[in-house]
Amino acid sequence: IRDHYKPVGAGDDVPSAPVTVAVSLADKLDTICNFFRIEEIPTGSKDPFAIRRATLGALRLIGDSNLRIPLALAIDYSMRLLEGQREVESLGRGFGDGTGFGGGRSDYPIFVLNFFADRLKVQQREAGVRHDLIDAVFALGGEDDLVRLLARVHALQAFVETEDGTNLLAGYKRAANILKKEDFTDTGGASALSYTPEPAEKALMDALSSAAPSADSAIADEDFTGAMAALASLRAPIDAFFEGVTVNDADPAKREARLSLLANFRAAVHKVADFGKIEG
Repeated sequence: IRDHYKPVGAGDDVPSAPVTVAVSLADKLDTICNFFRIEEIPTGSKDPFAIRRATLGALRLIGDSNLRIPLALAIDYSMRLLEGQREVESLGRGFGDGTGFGGGRSDYPIFVLNFFADRLKVQQREAGVRHDLIDAVFALGGEDDLVRLLARVHALQAFVETEDGTNLLAGYKRAANILKKEDFTDTGGASALSYTPEPAEKALMDALSSAAPSADSAIADEDFTGAMAALASLRAPIDAFFEGVTVNDADPAKREARLSLLANFRAAVHKVADFGKIEG
C-alpha cells in the first residue's frame, strides 16, 4: 500500500516487488483513464489532478521493470472496465494513428495513447534522446511495447549519428522527394524488366534483395542494431544509383521500373523507422 503510490516524482524510487508494480501501474492507468473520461485533461501549465505525473510514473514503472506489455490493450481494458464491459480484444494499433476505435466506441483511449506518447517524448528528451527519432518510430504504427519501442529508438539514434546513417538519410529523402514529385504509386507487383538495367541500378536491386529480408529477420529477433546494419548496406548502392542512373528516363518502361525501385528502397527503410520524420 505504501509503495504502490510510487514513483511520485522524478527523484522518487520505482517499486520493484512484482505485486506492487502491478498494483501501482493499474492504479495509475485507472486514474489517467478516469480523468480522460470526464475530460479533465491537462492543458498548458494546468494539471490540477497530476495526470502528467501519473503518466510519467507509469512510464517509469514500465521502463525500469522492463515490462513487456501491450500498452494499447492495457488502456483499452481500463476503459472497458470504466464502461462496465468485461470483454477484451486486441486493438492491433499503436500510438498516434488518430483513427479512433470504430464500432461506435469512444475515442478516449486513443487520446490516452497519444498523451502517453507525448509524455514519453518529454521523458526521453531529458535522457538525451531526440524527439524526431521517437516520432520516426511512432509513425510506423502498431508498436505499443515501450521496451521494444525504446530499444528501436536507441538503435536508430546510434545509427543516424554515423556517416552511413547520415548518408542513407540523405538518400532516403532524395528518393522520397522524387516519388512525391512524380506522385508515384507502386502497384507492389514485381515484373520482369524489358531492358538491361545499368550496373548501378542492378547493384541497388541486389542490395535490396539482401538487405530487406535481413532487416526483417533482425527486427523479428528484436536485434535493432542488426536491422540498422542491414540498412547501412544500402548506403553505397543508393549513392551510386543517384550518381549514375537517370530516374526520369525518356523511356516510360525505364522510368516506371526505376521509380518502383526507389519505392522498394523507401519500403525497406520503413521497416525500421519512418525516415521522413527525421530532421536533417
